[in-house]
Amino acid sequence: MILLGYLTMCLIFGTTFLAIKIGVEAGLPPFLGAGLRFFAAGLLVMVWMYARRRISFSLLLRRETVWTGFGLTFCTFAALYWAEQYISSGLASVLSATGPAFILLLQAGVSRVRIPKLALTGTLIGTAGVALLLLPGAQAEHGRMWLIAGLVVVAGEIGYASGALLAKHTTARLPDASPIALNAAQMMHGGWMLLLLSLLAERGQAGIGDAASALFSLLYLTLIGSMAGHSLFYWLVSRTHPVFPTTWLYVSPFIALALGAKIYGEPLHWNAAAGSVVVLAGVLLTNWGSLRSLIRARKAAAQARNTA
Repeated sequence: MILLGYLTMCLIFGTTFLAIKIGVEAGLPPFLGAGLRFFAAGLLVMVWMYARRRISFSLLLRRETVWTGFGLTFCTFAALYWAEQYISSGLASVLSATGPAFILLLQAGVSRVRIPKLALTGTLIGTAGVALLLLPGAQAEHGRMWLIAGLVVVAGEIGYASGALLAKHTTARLPDASPIALNAAQMMHGGWMLLLLSLLAERGQAGIGDAASALFSLLYLTLIGSMAGHSLFYWLVSRTHPVFPTTWLYVSPFIALALGAKIYGEPLHWNAAAGSVVVLAGVLLTNWGSLRSLIRARKAAAQARNTA
């Protein structure tokens, strides 16, 4: 059951980048689409949990959930949705995998956590991979905007890293609150911020060209991407080692690259393939310490079952 949940989660997260691309190219304004997705997903989860008497709407009044929503949802997805106007969904997925490296760097800079040499090496390798992915002239279609959009995705991952650290702090401060409830609250906050940004920045944009594709993108990302995918993630966190669910970062980018090329005809340049491997190798080394702890924990659990 755990393996099935994990594979389903990886597949869902791997498809969301293409779903974003479909919505953006259908004419759905990026900030509006992102805002509707997250506000609706957070509200539906909140109402569902409230009906089961497992949540209080007072969570929305906590400043911790406001700031977590600003980092995890607003910064990350404002950058991602906007950037997918100019870059492929596959490239966006690989660049999004740099988030753990920024978590490590923020921990070192803010909390003065010492970075292991192997993790630092992984961060440097991942940075080199990003540079390889964003080689000037690799995509002539959008010119300089292609490079800017790639850098915007990476910058958005700084927001993701900040939000992830804030989420960990929030969970510690509110131990009685369900992680799924906290995630729903932060999605709602990030959602209304994105909608406000849309109101300010997307006035007067041309109408939606393909309403069916835009609606499909919005519904898929809300119901499958945000509600089902994130619920599976938190379910896996509760049932396994906390590091295990985060390994989707090593699987989903390849799913996104394959889907983008096969279904949407996105080109795969030589530097995209090479850069993707380098970035993911860097992410793997950056998190090697946590992964090693996961492997040891699984071996210990297996030995305990065998001796029981």
